[in-house]
Amino acid sequence: MFFQIKSYLQFLWHSKNEHAVHSPFVFNLITKCFYDRKPKPEYTVLNNYRKSLLANPNTIEVTDFGAGSKVFKSNTRAIAQIVKTAGITSKRAELLFRITNYFQSESILEIGTSLGLATAAMALGSKNAKLTTLEGCPETANIAQNQFQEFELTNITSVVTPFERYLDDLKIETLNFKLIFFDGNHSKKATLAYFEQLLPTVTNDTVWIFDDIHWSAGMEDAWKIIKTHPKVTVTIDTFQWGFIFFRREQPKEHFTIRT
Repeated sequence: MFFQIKSYLQFLWHSKNEHAVHSPFVFNLITKCFYDRKPKPEYTVLNNYRKSLLANPNTIEVTDFGAGSKVFKSNTRAIAQIVKTAGITSKRAELLFRITNYFQSESILEIGTSLGLATAAMALGSKNAKLTTLEGCPETANIAQNQFQEFELTNITSVVTPFERYLDDLKIETLNFKLIFFDGNHSKKATLAYFEQLLPTVTNDTVWIFDDIHWSAGMEDAWKIIKTHPKVTVTIDTFQWGFIFFRREQPKEHFTIRT
């Protein structure tokens, strides 16, 4: 906790708003998407999705996977408690909706479904997208799948698998994910492994979002390494999330933006 407080204070010291941004691409993203305060009907759907999970009295066996797809942690948790402590916040869900709605990416990959709060936001934001979401825990994935059916989110394909196994089995060079949300294994090693493994899929319009980039010293190290990669041209640090872009026409720039 002390590490995260220290990192947040450093973020506040360095962060800017749209007035300090001179890149037209980033300026438009901030003003038309990040700072869009207009109400959206989809926010009601997201709120009802969250309420239905909070009202669920059941507990489930949550399984986490480590290196080599080996189970390293399993515990029983209440569904409502997962929403409160591990789920994406309402504010973040609304921002993720706006981001996917802004870019209208036709192919989306989410690494880490959990209970599907972020998945629902992306599915609603880009309704014509083919959204593939990965979850290693069968019981958690089952709750999310039931939620997707209840809220008629038909553009989601839910895959229950350890992340490493799924990515290892893919023919990466044939894929073209326009947006990837990395919200699974929050470790330096795993984050960098996913980054390198999925690099062959990038195009000029690709958007990648990394969750919890200041969660730990290891995640901050991973974020710094990603920023310096020669294929990465623009990055945006919003503290909770790190955005990276591969736009060849953009000079390499790094932004720290308050949302």
